[in-house]
Amino acid sequence: MTHIGIDAREVSGSPTGVGRYLQRLLAEWSRMPTGCRWTLYSPDGRLASPPGLDAEIVLVGGAGGTRWEQGALAAAVRADKPDVFFAPGYTAPLRIESPLVVAMHDVSFAAHPEWFSWREGARRRFFARRAARKARAVLTISQFSRDEIERHLGIPRERIHVVPLGVGLPASPPDGQRDPLVLFVGSIFNRRHLPALLGGFALAAARHPGLRLEVVGANRTHPHQDLRTLADATGAGDRIGLRDWVDDDELAGLYGRASAFAFLSEYEGFGLTPLEALASGVPPLVLDTSVAREVLGQAACFVPVPTSEAVAAALTAVLNGPDRQRILGAAPSVLARYDWRRTAEATLAHFLGAARR
Repeated sequence: MTHIGIDAREVSGSPTGVGRYLQRLLAEWSRMPTGCRWTLYSPDGRLASPPGLDAEIVLVGGAGGTRWEQGALAAAVRADKPDVFFAPGYTAPLRIESPLVVAMHDVSFAAHPEWFSWREGARRRFFARRAARKARAVLTISQFSRDEIERHLGIPRERIHVVPLGVGLPASPPDGQRDPLVLFVGSIFNRRHLPALLGGFALAAARHPGLRLEVVGANRTHPHQDLRTLADATGAGDRIGLRDWVDDDELAGLYGRASAFAFLSEYEGFGLTPLEALASGVPPLVLDTSVAREVLGQAACFVPVPTSEAVAAALTAVLNGPDRQRILGAAPSVLARYDWRRTAEATLAHFLGAARR
């Protein structure tokens, strides 16, 4: 029985990004006859193993940051000696003997160091590069990210494996009753151009009575952007809601009510939330980037530049124009490419391959 250890710190608290990715994988593995034994390492123990998964939760006390990763977590993994260790979020304990598999979702910290403080960018580049070099397999989520990892981290292409994400929210009927609601979901970085979204929404709202915008995501901008002040300055601040996080049930409800989804990111490894919106019958409008076209194909409205005017025009096309039906008509063939079961099976296959080598 193969023993697989996993850094599960991102599943604690209010999971986003890496945490939701790992949650989906654990849920799928719990429904599969994997023949594996699992150890989930957590700094606070505040996670539940999915029913059916033969998993032990090991409390490794600490703050869950880099010192915890390289110190307490490394010591726990060395003591347990799993057959393979999975680091689902960019970095890993470097002083372990177990074969390592690391997931590298994007390399924005290396491709665009100007988006990070000097200290944070340097930390990310140092530990991510060394984790990728140590790993027997580097997993990523798009061909775009595979190219970026090879280019910016210097990892040989044959050691980088593309395992696309799945989409797991239940689809809503495309012709179902919708609120006049525009939705954004995701951590808020400068590269996601929230000021342009706020400005574009205000222009569109002047022509669409009752239109509202809900922004869901923790503000991690650098330099910091005061979104409440920016929203109020548009003149439509009373129609713009800002929330740091919602649970999966509330998120599904928002997807089910929304009429449009806006995600103006200029750099992503994949971009899961526009795909989730599409699966829920919500046409996404996204910035026109190579990775957005790779993931979404024709099932999106592509905004050429992140300006308020371009966003307003795209919102109008998605809310009332021909783009809406074109996007929803293209959705089934796009969504068929993404399935969490296939993601979990491919990921597990890379674990077993790393353990055998």
